Amino acid sequence: MANSDLKQWERIILGIDPGTNVMGYGLIGVIGKKPSMIAMGVIQLNRFESHYLRLSRIFERVTGLVEQYLPDEMAIEAPFFGKNVQSMLKLGRAQGVAMAAALSRDVPITEYEPRKIKMAITGNGASSKEQVQEMLRRILDIPRENLLPQLDATDALGAALCHFYETSRPQIEKGCRSWKEFIAKNPGRLKTNS
Repeated sequence: MANSDLKQWERIILGIDPGTNVMGYGLIGVIGKKPSMIAMGVIQLNRFESHYLRLSRIFERVTGLVEQYLPDEMAIEAPFFGKNVQSMLKLGRAQGVAMAAALSRDVPITEYEPRKIKMAITGNGASSKEQVQEMLRRILDIPRENLLPQLDATDALGAALCHFYETSRPQIEKGCRSWKEFIAKNPGRLKTNS
C-alpha cells in the first residue's frame, strides 16, 4: 500500500500479537467512528534457530510495518502468565523488542490483557481464538477468503480493534457513584429547558 493511500485514514492502529515462533500483526484504519481492516499477517520466526536472530527479525519487521503503514498508535497483547518460566521470558523479550521497534519511531503503545481483548471483541473474556476471528470477520466485514490459517493475525487485529474501542468511548467522570452526585459536582454541564 502506497503512503498516498494511507492519507484517507484519520487514524491508523497497529496491533501486535507477540510470539517467538509466529508473531501476528493487524492494522485498522479509522474514518470517523468506523474502523476498517487495512492489513493483517504473520511474521514466521520458527525458521530461525537462535532466539536472538528471532528477536532481530521481530525488530526489523515491526520497524518495517511502522515505516510502511505509518500507524498513529500501537496496541500489543500483554503476555499471559504461564507455568513455563523460560517460555514467559522469551515471550516477554519478543514483546519488548516489538515495543522498542515502535518506540524507535515515536509510536505510542498501549498493552491489553488477552481477556480484555476477547471481551472487547466478543463480549466474553474466555472466548476461543476462533470465536474472536469470526467476530472480527463480521465487525470489519472481512471476506472469509482473506482470513489466514494462523490465528495470530486476527489476535493482533483484535488488539488494534480493542484499542480503537477503548480510546473512542467517552471518558466517564471519575468519583461519581450516581447521577445525582454527578449533577451536584458538575452544575454547569446540565442544560435545562427553563
